[in-house]
Amino acid sequence: MTEPVPVIRKLEQALADDDFAWSLLLVGEDQTDKLATLTGDLRGPFSKTGDGKQITSGFSYWGIGPTIAWANATNDPFYLVMKVGAESFLRHWRKVLPHVENGGFHLVSLGVGTGVKDRTILGDMRRHHREMYYIPVDMSSEMLRMGTLEPVRGARFPMSQVLPVQLDFSIADNMDELAQLLARLIGDDPILFTLTGNTLANFESDEELLSTLTRVLRPQDRLLLEVATTSSLDADAAKAAADEYHQTRAFAEFVTSALRYNTDLTIDNDRIDFRGEVENDDALRVKIVWQNNTGAPIVMGLPDHTEVVLEPEDTILLYTTRKFSTERLKKLTAACELTPIEHAHSAFRHTRRPSPFGLDLLLLAPGTAEVTTATTLADDIWST
Repeated sequence: MTEPVPVIRKLEQALADDDFAWSLLLVGEDQTDKLATLTGDLRGPFSKTGDGKQITSGFSYWGIGPTIAWANATNDPFYLVMKVGAESFLRHWRKVLPHVENGGFHLVSLGVGTGVKDRTILGDMRRHHREMYYIPVDMSSEMLRMGTLEPVRGARFPMSQVLPVQLDFSIADNMDELAQLLARLIGDDPILFTLTGNTLANFESDEELLSTLTRVLRPQDRLLLEVATTSSLDADAAKAAADEYHQTRAFAEFVTSALRYNTDLTIDNDRIDFRGEVENDDALRVKIVWQNNTGAPIVMGLPDHTEVVLEPEDTILLYTTRKFSTERLKKLTAACELTPIEHAHSAFRHTRRPSPFGLDLLLLAPGTAEVTTATTLADDIWST
């Protein structure tokens, strides 16, 4: 009796001859556990400041409704971080490319987003490494479906070399499991991990997330990090940062979508508050909260068919984002033992007044030693 052909090989052959928009997905987590986590977070204590009930970062994109709302927000020209990111990424990437184009890297995209930036990276890198794998990782399977279509179609990247992975990469144990999977899949080949779109800013502890990602980096790997930045750290800049997100209705629809699709709460944009503050004297933080400003309790139904009472002035934290100073980035990379080997910066451009805000792209290597003699010294990289 002949041995059966492995199902993955059979599937590859089947998909190669099929024009239907199939997409593969490796599910790494029990989705009922994720729903239980979201429900528990919405039962948090009373807080006027957004420090009780919350929707943590990954759940903002979890499910088809939030995914569609995110796609709509990315197309809003008033969503400046996204707009500047789209305009500047190609220029920034061209500065980074010489450091990775000839190294035989595979691409692991953490938080796939719209897939436009992955399309650019894959289009350039595959010219030098035809056998490279593309492994997008996201907590939302719907985001993976949407985000992988762009690089596969736009860069004509072969589906047989794409492995989308549903996984919450902010959990340390998950990253350990991912590292083991990658080791079995590609061995000792180098990997370019990417965390673009200012995703680092959306987590409660940016250092904890960056440290979690760093633990899987081997000496031959690199991390491409894109963050929103600021040259000013005062109350006026904090207010301007909050106003930046407040001016786009599509973004408001996005940040409330997780509540809309996972509770029975009636969404009124008059109850959404955009709060800017200076954080630790080295970053600006914007907290977007829903607040019960009705003067009376509101009963909110949860996904497990239980209810929670939202007292007057109680809040639900919908979204957190930041703009980093150079000092904050230096502290983060040093604390996580990462060496910056390339840096590109673009400022926001306004027609009437200058802005302290910008977007930076960093290529980072694990460890604190100089990577190669051809690499710009880490002490000088921030001046570029």
